[in-house]
Amino acid sequence: MSWSPSSWRAKPVVQVPVYPDAEAQARVEAKLKSFPPLVFAGEARNLKRSLADVAEGRAFLLQGGDCAESFAEFHPDNIRDTFRVILQMAIILTFAGAMPVVKVGRIAGQFAKPRSTDMETQDGVELPAYRGDIVNASPFDAASRTPEPERMTQAYLQAASTLNLLRAFAQGGYADLHNVHRWNLGFIAGSSSVERYRALADRISETLEFMEACGITPASTPQLRTTEFYTSHEALLLGYEQAMTRIDSTTGDWYDCSAHLLWIGDRTRQLDGAHIEFARGVNNPLAVKCGPSLSNDDLIRLCDVLNPSNEPGRLTLISRFGADKVEEHLPRLIRAIKREGRKVVWSCDPMHGNTIKSTSGFKTRPFDRVLKEVQNFFVVHRAEGTHAGGVHLELTGQNVTECTGGTAAITDADLSSRYHTHCDPRLNANQALELAFLVSEGIRAERFKTPRPVAAQ
Repeated sequence: MSWSPSSWRAKPVVQVPVYPDAEAQARVEAKLKSFPPLVFAGEARNLKRSLADVAEGRAFLLQGGDCAESFAEFHPDNIRDTFRVILQMAIILTFAGAMPVVKVGRIAGQFAKPRSTDMETQDGVELPAYRGDIVNASPFDAASRTPEPERMTQAYLQAASTLNLLRAFAQGGYADLHNVHRWNLGFIAGSSSVERYRALADRISETLEFMEACGITPASTPQLRTTEFYTSHEALLLGYEQAMTRIDSTTGDWYDCSAHLLWIGDRTRQLDGAHIEFARGVNNPLAVKCGPSLSNDDLIRLCDVLNPSNEPGRLTLISRFGADKVEEHLPRLIRAIKREGRKVVWSCDPMHGNTIKSTSGFKTRPFDRVLKEVQNFFVVHRAEGTHAGGVHLELTGQNVTECTGGTAAITDADLSSRYHTHCDPRLNANQALELAFLVSEGIRAERFKTPRPVAAQ
């Protein structure tokens, strides 16, 4: 079937805003089409090769970042702190799990959010739902909630600045392994997770000293002072994604140059829909969120459409069931993929299926349920003989109180003190490190064939 960056427009589309001024929308999209790419096709190919290692069980995928990036909280310190937490998690997974870690941020483009309804009602007033800062603003008034096309330009400019800083952090020395002790965030000092991290950092420092004595230094081995860091977001606002899609001059293939990896959400994975139509034609690595409603047959059909050549690293399947439903749904999907011989990366999103409304009225995620979903994800893969390939997390380096539980014992009453998210609750740095240690244990259990743990109850 023929494909073009605009062929999605002939398909049924959901989760996209209706702009009051269609001509203004067209002008902004045309302007974006003339802007430089945010990422490059060669970088996306490098990520695909790394994800092929994950698919074959030779590496692990760590994907994390904000639920939804905002214009108001755009600050270099926030970008640095999120990058720093991901670095810390990757160190834990690499050293304790004895496996390379592919680092992908939900950053530099994660501005749009799907909503359960198109409209929101408060005190008898009905307005369009907040769909992320790339579309409209969160205050509940008519002016804020009206979709504004020029916000796409602001999102592009913020993504470009964020990428510039991330590349400096990743390649300019900040990610040097000699800095493992300096990556700690002061507000979580003294927690048990930080103490475990500090002990691990001591071991890494001793190893580096030994390596330097043997002549292996950052000057001779650049991998000690730099790291590969990729970006991703949900490909939701298709007009923006189309405008950022370009032909690679070296291969003649189409790439969406807004991010290295794009995913399709559980609400937009209709086989005959616009989002799948757009995604099938770009050569970036792709991911699909897989919820309880996804049938085995539809999963295989999605693989047929999005990865017809069965290319390792092309397609990541992100399960998001809820802690109590993993053992009901994940085994059947794994068996369908195995039966058809498909090459995929299996990743776990333990956030979206475990969202509740607290007694204090805040949307939250109990940390014990997040841990339980990850643990059961590893248990199922051990039982099926497949590779638990990654985790997909909403997290921040800010000192927030949005998910209850963890070693800091955040309660419902604590949520209001530092509840800053514009959309869904995120793990804070302490909770993220605690989760990383659990994940590293799961990786080691798989890699070194230690006795299979019992599923969390």
